[in-house]
Amino acid sequence: MPKEIAPSPGPPRRRAGRPRSLVLDGDLIGRTALKLVNDGGYTKLTMSGLAKALGVSPSALYNHVGSKQEIMQLIQEIVMDNVDSSVFESFPLTEALLRWAETYRDVLAGHAPLIPLIAVLPVTGSPRTLDMYEKVATGFTKAGWHQADIVPAIVAVESFIFGSALDATAPLDIFNPGKKAGQLPNFEDALDAQRATGRNSADAAFHTGLRAIVAGLLGTPATS
Repeated sequence: MPKEIAPSPGPPRRRAGRPRSLVLDGDLIGRTALKLVNDGGYTKLTMSGLAKALGVSPSALYNHVGSKQEIMQLIQEIVMDNVDSSVFESFPLTEALLRWAETYRDVLAGHAPLIPLIAVLPVTGSPRTLDMYEKVATGFTKAGWHQADIVPAIVAVESFIFGSALDATAPLDIFNPGKKAGQLPNFEDALDAQRATGRNSADAAFHTGLRAIVAGLLGTPATS
């Protein structure tokens, strides 16, 4: 009879003990922190809470980030990386500003709890965010702007974007006159006329304001 062949033992089993440790990096930490903020607001973002969500000890987390500001910078990088600043490389300044602002507003509107934080967060330590500003500034420079006027112009447009992103999350009936209904003829007529267009009021306000701001900056007609 042929000799029986013993079954292969297969790959050796890993010895019982501590599981493989999670490999932490800035992207994983930032995305986990972003989810915490989106789900529960900035108050839910604590070092201990983030460590728990990552499944690591707080001391392991502190080996990678030293403060909540550093975590916010990681979050800022992830969020701002979705803003399309490449438009300044291929479009004239007017069109580039409109396109950039639209993506910027849409991205921020998807992360409303972050808006008050990102608006005042220093960009030191946020290389991708700084790269975005470099592209925007390059667009202004190529259009012949004086260097001293570029940053104020960027901040002016950006401030409007932040406010518009918050407005995009407001209730649709935010202007409901309530008990004053019937006593505000001009305002109520304007509300009815706007609603009759079928356009989202926040979108209409954003595009109206954006074109007015860009027109004021660049001296172009403020019409769509």
